[in-house]
Amino acid sequence: MTDFRNAASLNNRHGLIRPHEAKLDFLARTTDACWITISLWVASALYPEKWDSRHSTAAAVAVVVFYLVGQAQGLYRAWRSEPIKREFAQVWLTWAFVVPLLLLLAFVAKTSEDYSRRVILEWFGMAPTFISVWRVALRLFLQEMRARGHNTRTVAIAGASALGEELARSIQRSPWMGMRMVGFYDDRHVSRLHPIDPEAGEIKGDLDKLVAETKHGRVDVVYIALPLRAEPRINAIIRRLQDTTASVYLAYDFGGFDVLRAQWGQVGGVPVMSVVENPFHGIEGVTKRVEDLLIGSLIMSAIALPMLVIALVVRLSSKGPVFFRQRRYGLNGEEITVLKFRTMTVTEDGAEVKQATRNDIRVTRVGHFLRRTSLDELPQFIQVLTGDMSIVGPRPHAVVHNEQYRSLIQGYMLRHKVKPGITGWAQVNGWRGETDTLEKMAKRVEYDLAYIRDWALWMDLKIIMLTVLGVFRGKNAY
Repeated sequence: MTDFRNAASLNNRHGLIRPHEAKLDFLARTTDACWITISLWVASALYPEKWDSRHSTAAAVAVVVFYLVGQAQGLYRAWRSEPIKREFAQVWLTWAFVVPLLLLLAFVAKTSEDYSRRVILEWFGMAPTFISVWRVALRLFLQEMRARGHNTRTVAIAGASALGEELARSIQRSPWMGMRMVGFYDDRHVSRLHPIDPEAGEIKGDLDKLVAETKHGRVDVVYIALPLRAEPRINAIIRRLQDTTASVYLAYDFGGFDVLRAQWGQVGGVPVMSVVENPFHGIEGVTKRVEDLLIGSLIMSAIALPMLVIALVVRLSSKGPVFFRQRRYGLNGEEITVLKFRTMTVTEDGAEVKQATRNDIRVTRVGHFLRRTSLDELPQFIQVLTGDMSIVGPRPHAVVHNEQYRSLIQGYMLRHKVKPGITGWAQVNGWRGETDTLEKMAKRVEYDLAYIRDWALWMDLKIIMLTVLGVFRGKNAY
């Protein structure tokens, strides 16, 4: 009877949601598809407009595009450990990318005239509203269930280390995860332990006690936060915990390595982790290319006439060609020729290329304006469409500068794991123009690598917006 009561107590603590957590992803995808379809039906009914095959096709295409973009942007991941507002924003950001894609597909298919503009506009507004409201309501429900003691997990940390303390604080800062700290467990002498702040948790005992607590069902999740040099101890505790039903995670701080887009993979049956990788593989690469083609085409249609005017002004205002061509490194360090409107009296592309400086006498009067407003970069949108460049990415440097800095700045060539961009994270953060000191170039590289490491579609859109807003400031552009 006692065992039965203990089992019932554990079942009540875990609740009815936890065994079905793996199904929540399927639920999210299914309900998203339903809300996209329902919102189009509501928009049609309000017009009113009879539902037919056109609407079914539009809804089906929208669902597929939303899935693809959402998958690339991480919309269908576990949100348990993240705040509601971030998921809410992710829904709207995903839909913001879906809308122009749908319009482009309708234009290419020549079906845009088949749909009522009013219905489409209302649909575009209602779909993300319905999806985000539903997701917020579901998250609030789950949080309330966790607050009542359902769908919670008890967590223990093996290893009284700085990493373990940081992990514990992260759990405490995220009550919506429904995780409850039990404490720390470690075999080492107290003199070798990291001094754990009592607010982060208590040291409950040694690893023998942890195994015992886990076997009795008092611990659901164990995070092993021991240093990798303690491999024998890690293997030993993992083997012992395999005799329990607890979930076991190996926590490790990769901050000791200079990683770029770290992710797990597998070669045959051997698990591997990439420490230097291109972020644009698979669906991410498709998303990035679609972004370039879509936004690049829209921009090219808007700047075609201004480019013609600028070309005439450049040609008539000073001697020399309209375009300045310079060899630079592109994706994977391959040489490309970058186009710009000529802004100087010289077109250097040899063994020595001097960067423009303040009051540089080589810059023409028209060139001063073009460089300050970045209008000299407009021809590069042609190279975005051809695939040599991207709208957002690390700015390409002259070949001679690459050869100079690659031996001076660690990780410099990692900038070329992605296509060079017309604008970038370094530029919108003020690291633009002349780099007359090694520290300035190192700072630019730091921001470039941060962009590659943290890339997401929303980041590209943010950089584009910041570029447009700051284009006339001309800071550090000579």
